[in-house]
Amino acid sequence: MPPLIGFVLVGLIAGYVARIVVPGPDGLGIFGTIVLGMVGSFVGGLLWNLFAGDGALRGRAGLAGAILGTVITLLVYRVLTARRA
Repeated sequence: MPPLIGFVLVGLIAGYVARIVVPGPDGLGIFGTIVLGMVGSFVGGLLWNLFAGDGALRGRAGLAGAILGTVITLLVYRVLTARRA
């Protein structure tokens, strides 16, 4: 599988799971969910590498790290786009 297709697929799965874990009105369609998951995957990978250091787990965040990063990204997105009452 080409890397870009894999990245999009992981983004879709991570975005979908994050939107289930953190429910609420987002107004994101399928493409928004994919982009959210891709950005979250990147964030999760950065955080994983930051905390894993130079150990054996470095660079192996995988789907769990992508989902965690996507949940964090979704929460930040909601804070930034919250409407004031």
